[in-house]
Amino acid sequence: MMNRLLISAAHKSSGKTVVSIGLCAALKMRGLSVQPYKKGPDYIDPMWLSQASGHACRNLDLYLMEREDVVSTFVKNSSDINIVEGNKGLYDGLALDGSNSNAALARLLDLPVVLVIDARGMTRGIAPLILGYQAFDKEINIVGVILNNLGGTRHEAKLRAVIEHYTDVAVIGAIQHDERLVIIERHLGLMPSNEAGEASGTIAGIADAVASQVDLDKLLVLSKKPPLIAPAKAEVTSFPWRKKIRIGIARDRAFGFYYADDLDALAAAGAEIIPFDTLNDRQLPEVDALYIGGGFPETCAKELEANVSLRTEIKNAIACGMPVYAECGGLMYLSRKITYQGRSYDMVGAIPGDVLMHDKPVGRGYVHLAENQQHSWPRPHHPAQEIRAHEFHYSSLENLPPDTKFAYRITRGYGIDGKHDGLILHNLLASYTHLRTIGSCYWASRFAAFIRHVKNMREPLAKQAIL
Repeated sequence: MMNRLLISAAHKSSGKTVVSIGLCAALKMRGLSVQPYKKGPDYIDPMWLSQASGHACRNLDLYLMEREDVVSTFVKNSSDINIVEGNKGLYDGLALDGSNSNAALARLLDLPVVLVIDARGMTRGIAPLILGYQAFDKEINIVGVILNNLGGTRHEAKLRAVIEHYTDVAVIGAIQHDERLVIIERHLGLMPSNEAGEASGTIAGIADAVASQVDLDKLLVLSKKPPLIAPAKAEVTSFPWRKKIRIGIARDRAFGFYYADDLDALAAAGAEIIPFDTLNDRQLPEVDALYIGGGFPETCAKELEANVSLRTEIKNAIACGMPVYAECGGLMYLSRKITYQGRSYDMVGAIPGDVLMHDKPVGRGYVHLAENQQHSWPRPHHPAQEIRAHEFHYSSLENLPPDTKFAYRITRGYGIDGKHDGLILHNLLASYTHLRTIGSCYWASRFAAFIRHVKNMREPLAKQAIL
């Protein structure tokens, strides 16, 4: 037997992220090995879940991933207890038939569901809410509820009586309204854990609140299920390699949006990951390539601008042909400047364009890409007609020259200009789109193969120079 469950809700902003973080930390304190997962494309919640559990959170996405990929990822990383945090509401999703909803994920992985219900202002009305969620899809096993934002012990007693009288669903926990937790909920959505210096203290506070108000023993009983059978291993195209390569990855307060599966895929392709700090390191480590992921460079723009020596070294490395892959925040950092809150900050200057921050998202949601022939990374065959990925950016890249080359044509989403994404310059590929190494999108092994190709081309030239 194994323990697994989905933490979901009737609607977003019900407190399921705080509850999930608290459960991960509280169960870890009991000595259990806790593996967190997050449904859908997300970086910030997984950062907190990873820190709370001590294990890298894995994303499960029914829109981007094949069903076999989802099951394989879950089974491969399973531990003593496996907690999947949903996104939005239990039955929410893009498809009318619910095929990419949280409920569909619960059905695929045979996950008992715990509903986090924001109970503010509710009494008898909580019963039809629970009964309706049970009746909507009888294949979904809602084993319990955690009541959140309660107005006191009297409010809790009323809700427990109503639920016990009208439903067969267990009340696993009842969390009283706490302004500290409300502040934390807002904080979590705005601040990645790699930016929050007080993250450990924040997580400890959440864990205490959850552990004292949720019946963890009952949760463990209700989440016990037979283990899943792993499907045939999902194939991700790889390239033969003999020598390791070194990839410098920006990991600091400005940049931290990386999928654990992508880092695993780079390691499997023979890459040694070398972290560097764009805010404090004055020079690059000795590496063959760079990977600069997403983040919030605009909030650290003053510090990034001040680190002139590193910006200069990165610009020169790109001009000299070092392979570089940059996503979203990384693209912003490599531009000439970022204009944010009425002030402009000098950035690396490798990309001949300027970043302008906006009050509303410019690109948000899933993206479909058609790869152009200009894409320089090796491939054993022509890629799939469509690459599915995602974007979320409040900035735009302005003033690009008319002859700018792009790796992708956008068929869904916005990208750089509404039509294209994946700016190509020298051996740099920079995009607003976030890729994932899953199924037919095997970007990590392609990038590693490209790094080796460039390195092999350079080594004979280096030997000639020595001679």
